[in-house]
Amino acid sequence: MMNHIEDALAILTQGSVDCLPAGQLQKKLQSGKKLKIKLGMDPTAPDLHLGHAVVLRKMRQFQDLGHEIIFLIGDYTARIGDPTGKSKTRPALSDQDIEKNSKTYFEQIGRILDVTKLRIEYNSTWLSKLSFGDTIQLCAKVTVARMLERDDFAKRLAQQQPIALHELLYPIMQGYDSVALQADVELGGTDQTFNLLCGRFLQEQYGQNPQVILTTPLLEGLDGVEKMSKSLGNYIGLTDDPSDAYGKLMSISDTLMWRYFSLLLSKTDQQIEQMKTDVAAHVVHPMHLKKEMAFGIIQEFWSLQDAIQAQDKFTALFERKDLSQGKKVVLSEDLSNPLWIIDLLKSLQAITSTSEGKRLIEAKAVSIDGNIISDFKAEIAWHVGMTIKVGKHRIFLLA
Repeated sequence: MMNHIEDALAILTQGSVDCLPAGQLQKKLQSGKKLKIKLGMDPTAPDLHLGHAVVLRKMRQFQDLGHEIIFLIGDYTARIGDPTGKSKTRPALSDQDIEKNSKTYFEQIGRILDVTKLRIEYNSTWLSKLSFGDTIQLCAKVTVARMLERDDFAKRLAQQQPIALHELLYPIMQGYDSVALQADVELGGTDQTFNLLCGRFLQEQYGQNPQVILTTPLLEGLDGVEKMSKSLGNYIGLTDDPSDAYGKLMSISDTLMWRYFSLLLSKTDQQIEQMKTDVAAHVVHPMHLKKEMAFGIIQEFWSLQDAIQAQDKFTALFERKDLSQGKKVVLSEDLSNPLWIIDLLKSLQAITSTSEGKRLIEAKAVSIDGNIISDFKAEIAWHVGMTIKVGKHRIFLLA
């Protein structure tokens, strides 16, 4: 029995950052009961990305060990928006956006979790039923000083940036979710540590056995600097075309490649060190390893067939220089011609925001028929047969 517990503990903590308090996860596992494992996500955007996959894979490990997996959709907390890492108040989402985004999550999480063994909850179920008196009693359990210990609140206060009162409620509401669900373990990225501990604190206040906190690393986005985020345009979405995703993966730096091997493919530190040694000794080329990484990730989160096709397409495009293998796009005849370069890139679905397009152009990462576009305000006379390259490994062919 002890070996079984130790093996499970090793699996669950491998690749994690913190398991708090120390020793408590082992005690919960030793209890022999089926643990309630909670992971909450606010439906603030319709697409999940590989950054979300890190914590979802950790949840799958709990699922494979037979525990009760609770995927919590924060349809009520999404009305506030998690202030984590934000220097200003988030704009409120409409009920329609929240509902639409929530629906898209099911197909996406099914790529990682067994949806037949999944309990899905919405925190509007209990948060919407709290009366004003209930909310006052809940808030009375937490001090303002405790809320202001949170880094982003403290920074905004020091910089005289406004903090809306409802933002202070967010960690309390997320914490109350753990009370409502009587969670045994809550998962989240390292940026969620304060919120997760708030849940543990509130469970103690309500006389419950408090949850264990297990945090996972934040995956850096394609730029290798900021965490993967749709708003920053440095993400690979789980709904991306697999060939596009493969191309994006091939564009990351050699240094970032090791993080992706570790966090998305569960390569051990020993395995990664051996790969680094082989590269340094010129036994293997970094490009070969990057192809292995990209293939593995597409196979893991899409399918083996998708991985084979994506790799074949990449080889044709960038090794055989067969531009006919670029992603063919038919633009609407109703589009203006000429067209602002940013609108053209958006029409190709190559970017999701103007800021992302501007960043790529300033980095000289956009070219048309081999000519680099350096003017953010450029008007493009587009035509069938035009080849547009975005970043290192995405090529679009107007058909």
